[in-house]
Amino acid sequence: MGRHRKQSPAPVRRGSVLALTGLVPAGLVTCAATSGLDGDAGVMPVAEGNDVLGAATLDVDEHLTHALAAQHKKPKPQVKSVALSGDRLAADLPKGTLGMPGISEAAYRAAERTLAAEDPQCHMPWTMLAGIGRVESTHAFGGKADADGNPLKPVYGPVLDGSLAGNAVIYDSDNGNLDGLSGYDRAVGPMQFLPETWKRYAADGNDDGIADPQNLYDAALTTGKYLCDGGLDMRDLSQQSRAILRYNNSMAYVANVMAWENAYANEVAPQPAQLPRI
Repeated sequence: MGRHRKQSPAPVRRGSVLALTGLVPAGLVTCAATSGLDGDAGVMPVAEGNDVLGAATLDVDEHLTHALAAQHKKPKPQVKSVALSGDRLAADLPKGTLGMPGISEAAYRAAERTLAAEDPQCHMPWTMLAGIGRVESTHAFGGKADADGNPLKPVYGPVLDGSLAGNAVIYDSDNGNLDGLSGYDRAVGPMQFLPETWKRYAADGNDDGIADPQNLYDAALTTGKYLCDGGLDMRDLSQQSRAILRYNNSMAYVANVMAWENAYANEVAPQPAQLPRI
């Protein structure tokens, strides 16, 4: 996802970019220094309690939680991009926070609600999803999507064939089923997922039985699942920065996403000059 840039062999001085922006909490500079830049989802250690009764109660609660989840488990969605007519109209929802397209904010907030029920330990705020959506596609190019959250025109990233300086070369992983290409991959949808990653985390955010990377609701929920993977908690700034680095291995990218996340939370837009170049 992100800009799909090649991994840099040089060590990254993580604190410098964030400290200069002044747009993210000061504690992140220290936290980021301990967060990994690898793309693998890790599991954060959990302290073990010594209280036998407390542990037994926890086991019962966990068993009950899993039992309830099994009762309400949704069938696995069909992973595909749906071909739609080109004469659809844009959603007419009122503008959202800081002028965000209403359909985009609706998708981010819906994902927050779903994740709060399905993965409550992640504490995913809709504003973080909105920060990524803002950086990746300016919320589907300013809300050019219909009332169901489908872009009026499919959203694609550049072909990852090495022709664009700085981008990785990624060979075809989906036979063109999601990105419409053979030979090489490209990112798809408003949240810019690579096909292989989408197939792993694909979620149905609008309950239509399909996980379509082009759909705003599906893309927002899948983004949340991807960021939360490995038991990460978005209330912890080091874990939040680690999650965002999965999207794009760049601390400038992290600074931009967090700046917009804070902007949507506080309804104060950042100045362009304050956002580091990605």
